[in-house]
Amino acid sequence: MNNYRENLDNIFKELQQKFISLVKNELNRFQKLLSPDYPTCSEREVEDGQKEGVLNITLHILRNMKQTDLANTLESKLAPACQRKLKSKLRDKYQRINEGISGHGNSVLLNEIYTELYITEVDGGNVNQEHEVKQIEAASRKRQTQERPINCNDIFKTLPEQNRPIRTVLTKGVAGIGKTVSVQKFILDWAEGKVNQDVLFIFPLPFRELNLMKEKKLSLVNLLQRFFPETQDLKKRHYKSYKIMFILDGLDECRLPLNFQNNENLVDIEEPTSVDVLLTNLIKGNLLPFALLWITSRPAAVSQIPPECVDQVTEVRGFSDPQKQEYFRKRIRNHDLANKVFTHIRSSRSLHIMCHIPVFCWITATVLERMLSEAESGEIPKTLTQMFTHFLIFQIKHKSQKYSGKSDPDPQQTRESILALGKLAFQQLEKGNLIFYEEDLRESGINIREVSVYSGVCTQIFREEHELHLGKVFSFVHLSVQEFLAALYAFLCSIDRKVLYHQNTEQQTSDLSQLYSRSAKINLLNKKALKQQSDEQPNTEQQNNKHQSTEISKLFSRSTMSDFLNKAVDRALQSENGHLDLFLRFLLGLSLESNQALLRSILTLTERISHNREETVKYIKKKIEENSSPEKSINLFHCLNELNYHSLVQEVQKYLSGGGDRRLHQDRLSPAQWSALAFVLVNSEEELDEFDLSKYEPSEECFLRLLPVVKISRGAVLASCNLGVKTCESLGSVLKLENSSLKELDLSNNDLQDSGMELLSAGLKSSHCKLQILRVALCNLGGKICESLGSVLKLENSSLKELDLSNNDLQDSGMELLSAGLKSPHCKLQILSSSGCMITENGCHSLASALSSNASYMKALDLTYNNPGESGINVLKDPHCKLETLRAEYGGKIRIKPGFKKYGCDFALDPNTAHPRLSLSEQNRTVEWREDQQWYPDHPERFNWCWQVLSKERVTGRCYWEAEWNGKAAVSLSNKTISRKGDGPDCWFGRNINSWSLSCSDKRYSVSHNNKRTVLSTPPSGCRRVGVYVDCPAGILSFYRVSSDTPSHTLTHLHTFYTTFTQPLYAGIWVGYGSSMTLCKIE
Repeated sequence: MNNYRENLDNIFKELQQKFISLVKNELNRFQKLLSPDYPTCSEREVEDGQKEGVLNITLHILRNMKQTDLANTLESKLAPACQRKLKSKLRDKYQRINEGISGHGNSVLLNEIYTELYITEVDGGNVNQEHEVKQIEAASRKRQTQERPINCNDIFKTLPEQNRPIRTVLTKGVAGIGKTVSVQKFILDWAEGKVNQDVLFIFPLPFRELNLMKEKKLSLVNLLQRFFPETQDLKKRHYKSYKIMFILDGLDECRLPLNFQNNENLVDIEEPTSVDVLLTNLIKGNLLPFALLWITSRPAAVSQIPPECVDQVTEVRGFSDPQKQEYFRKRIRNHDLANKVFTHIRSSRSLHIMCHIPVFCWITATVLERMLSEAESGEIPKTLTQMFTHFLIFQIKHKSQKYSGKSDPDPQQTRESILALGKLAFQQLEKGNLIFYEEDLRESGINIREVSVYSGVCTQIFREEHELHLGKVFSFVHLSVQEFLAALYAFLCSIDRKVLYHQNTEQQTSDLSQLYSRSAKINLLNKKALKQQSDEQPNTEQQNNKHQSTEISKLFSRSTMSDFLNKAVDRALQSENGHLDLFLRFLLGLSLESNQALLRSILTLTERISHNREETVKYIKKKIEENSSPEKSINLFHCLNELNYHSLVQEVQKYLSGGGDRRLHQDRLSPAQWSALAFVLVNSEEELDEFDLSKYEPSEECFLRLLPVVKISRGAVLASCNLGVKTCESLGSVLKLENSSLKELDLSNNDLQDSGMELLSAGLKSSHCKLQILRVALCNLGGKICESLGSVLKLENSSLKELDLSNNDLQDSGMELLSAGLKSPHCKLQILSSSGCMITENGCHSLASALSSNASYMKALDLTYNNPGESGINVLKDPHCKLETLRAEYGGKIRIKPGFKKYGCDFALDPNTAHPRLSLSEQNRTVEWREDQQWYPDHPERFNWCWQVLSKERVTGRCYWEAEWNGKAAVSLSNKTISRKGDGPDCWFGRNINSWSLSCSDKRYSVSHNNKRTVLSTPPSGCRRVGVYVDCPAGILSFYRVSSDTPSHTLTHLHTFYTTFTQPLYAGIWVGYGSSMTLCKIE
């Protein structure tokens, strides 16, 4: 045994000596390699350097020493020669960019034209199915100062608050926003040795090219060798030891199944299988789990990747305003002209929004540079249809000059080209495709050999590898170009029966029979006629085509252009996600004679279109009046803009400029005008910090009409606006939106009840909810709703920091349920207001238990107007509760009464203030007008002209009282300083700054303050009791109708004043001729 131990000691001594010698030799060699004058490593030296253990230890220690650049240089010098070949190849490929129609001969250097894009980290979660133009409109309103921008070269860098390394990044963005260009810039900077040098190999694998290999079976190593022959010398161990990155660009273009659930698991990179299985296992981390993975996609396709496979989601937002200006200055060398272009797009909201998309900036620069520099006659484009029409004209003329040397294109040939491209655009739009292959072109009747003829409009994007010959991939320069050409195709077919017949005899299924998006499936033509087509079975293909063409032609032949456009409007409105919105804008814009005149310069329009614009405008205005969806109304206003009709918007702008919000509040607007107001506010360049519904009309109808404004606001003040369950449902939907900006919401003094709050809580639980402050005081909530609120506080993604539940009868049971959420380590609540919630010492103990937990962030707690008792207060004062502010004043047993009864005040009227015509009785609680004057002694506080009287007791803190009236009377709140002598406005309740009044009669209620009167509703028959609630410190005065037909005397909110009370306050009463009013006892 002793010999064995001695032998083992000798072995390890020798091992230690050799290990130290090896490390020393390797470190000396590494030092030589890092010398600036040391030549490039030979293949032999690289092989010798594959004593990977020592190398990996050295790299690890260097990076821990913060010597990252040194580690990267060493690793790069010892990298295989194939890495240098790959870098060289990628540098050559990605250093130039083809903008739009630029060919390889006149492409530009990416580093010269590249403008930094705005990229930000976002939450994953629900898929945004809205039209991408709407997503751009929403993104354009986001405040970049409230988000953290990310440089595209830094997307894999771990942030301080992230507790694990990032393997997979999913970057989303709408079509043309710059995802692929960001990828190109990332790869170029790496290949040029500027950034991310710790990554030894980057393998870009665009989905559009992977689609071409969907039928092949091969291993991951084989796949990489097909795409990158330079990697032939890489060994299996290299893929595991080297830091590798895969870039999968264009997930939305993927035509592979990506069946994550059912695909077999694969861990061997040399095992052959389908490309689909390779990709799912690479994304799941079964293959090369330490490799970095960057996936890009349009928003609608991100759900194909399971959330658990993604470590970080980022979004490319496109250009900010300064970046737009920078782009135009780089793109247009003449700075004066670049500034003119930028100034022009700022003048058109629709163009300005679209210029968040880099491709649209290129389109705009292409059109406006030429028009503004040549001072051409004609209107400078202000609408999308005008811009795309000019863009099409430019492209066609460019094609004519390039391929035939003619400055004026052949109209007939141009018409055929546009119809072919339009048909392609339409068919691929039907299928939801932005890229397409040779077979797709053949289906649309485009000769593959003549594709170059169409390249002025359709950019050919394909790559042929040395041995691969993968095939060719095509796309329009942007989705909006595709939608414009599809709309132009539909428009041309609608006015020309020959075109329609010709197009439909080419294939069995009519393209124009259904105009739908991939998701919407909306028929643009008469559904009954289409059903007849599908039900009938002709004997031959020729009969089928002839019959089908005839049926569709009949649909158009018996419809005027107005009918056709009206049908298009109807079908777009039926789309749930607005996928036909931009198509409709283009279709309506093309109906204008001015745009058709432009098109006649390049193609023959065989028929003159007889179209009355006013008929279409009238129809759209009717739909705005009828339409219950505010979002759809917004797009209809964009449609009116394309039709060059601005009257509705101008009407509202006059309201805003002429009388401000006050006129809107006083004048009853039509539904169309409310929708126009929403359109104006949504499209205003001014940032909307806070939306206050009371400035317009405090009603649920007005709220729903202005909902798009709420969506873009940072804060919404909806207090005392007579809102209910519908409002909560809509707000819940807003909070679920990924692009919602709402961080502060005040719903106080609305009859939401538990049912409404449950609907709102559904939005609060969304991973997209960003709400930080929620005020739901005085909303008729019960204790049970605290269970839902508690579950919201438990969520990791909850952002709530301040919650106001005051004046709701939550009781101790509610506090117990809420405390379950307060205990959660995820709860971020700092301020809780539970004033006037019927809480006793039991509720305080529940709160104290939650606040004593280590997780609590709570700093301030308001328990005023409750009955906590000494025990409840003391337990909350315990240092373990960590409260900085605890308020528990105005407590007592009276605060356990439900509703406003806890604030009930028994006032008596002051005879010294009563007008001589007023008679007081029932312990000075009833006042009645009398024909005969009463005998009262002279007193300086007596009203000598106005039939009014004040209370003896002051109104302080929170007070509530009720009064019953007969005839005509008014209940009021008045400063003591109100004038008593004479009949001027300074004496009458409600006609000065010192008083507020609710007038009551059988015909109507009305409120007055400072000589401004607002007429309210008509009292129900027999209902003659009103309630008054005052919160003096908060500056709140509310009037209610009190129903006497229920034991609890149900309250209906009439009106609330928000002000600042600075003088002593008293209750007041005015009674009219033969009328009376009684102050009721609050039981």
